[in-house]
Amino acid sequence: MPPKDIAIIGAGLAGLACAKTLAAYDVRLRLFDKGRGPGGRMATRRVEAGGHVLNFDHGAQYLTAHGPAFAAVLDAARAQEWPSAGRHVGVPRMSSVPRALAEGMDIDLMRHVTAITGAPGAWQVHHLDARLVRPGHPFPTQTPEVDGPFEAVVLALPAPQAQALLAGPAPHLAGVLEAVRFEPCWSLMLAFPERLALPDTIRDAGPIGWAARDSSKPGRDASLELWVVQAGPAWSRAKLELTAEAAAAALLAEFAQATGQVLPTPYFSAAHRWRHALVETPLGAPCLWDAQLGLGAAGDWCIGARAEAAVDSAAALVAAIRST
Repeated sequence: MPPKDIAIIGAGLAGLACAKTLAAYDVRLRLFDKGRGPGGRMATRRVEAGGHVLNFDHGAQYLTAHGPAFAAVLDAARAQEWPSAGRHVGVPRMSSVPRALAEGMDIDLMRHVTAITGAPGAWQVHHLDARLVRPGHPFPTQTPEVDGPFEAVVLALPAPQAQALLAGPAPHLAGVLEAVRFEPCWSLMLAFPERLALPDTIRDAGPIGWAARDSSKPGRDASLELWVVQAGPAWSRAKLELTAEAAAAALLAEFAQATGQVLPTPYFSAAHRWRHALVETPLGAPCLWDAQLGLGAAGDWCIGARAEAAVDSAAALVAAIRST
């Protein structure tokens, strides 16, 4: 019998797509995510600076649909084409796409899952307040909250994070994920006091993999001059352990050199490090599922480096769960 009580860890595209489909089968669901909102790498940073409210799409820059399932997701979210035909962005921000998918779902946000314990059919999920967890530091001394039992647990996380959680209850599944590799990305958010004499998008300019006038996207405030600059994988890997402040300064200098211009001083500048930005070596299977244990995983990293792969992986995992 397929499980009817499932925990989903991760509310990015894969986790949301899993939940959306499973809910149609009257499955009891509990979603956990460490972010302030759903969406994972389809993220938007909101800040106030210079007397303005600024929104930066500092994760995925645009989305493409090759199949009908993801095309339906983009259509339902009212995504619009930008900067060219076939590429889509959320309106009024990229995070609008996952938020549309998450509508009506009950998601436990700001919860950092630290362990899965128990046994098949009776799994327990341990989680902490994500605001107290600092990357690279030991977990705080707070006592984790424990929820369960769950008949099954779905991990909709980057493969290294899923691997860490599977190491205890399912080391054989954790071992399978060893082969998955990601490329990192430093992403720089900039607000300038005046318009730059540049095209709306710049690709593959030295260390810069992508730069875009974020305020030129549909539904944005075109009176602002907002840019997102993303370093290529080689630069990001070489600078991976810089502080955010040092990375911002270094990437701004690279942006200026790539444009050949003396840039005005931005009134807002901040960098974000995506350790697991793009899939470099995928799993080579559409999903991971152990029916006897009731443990599985899904994500773009199963298939390839595009957002649509997360939705396709979720569909494959739901099919595997339903056939249990």
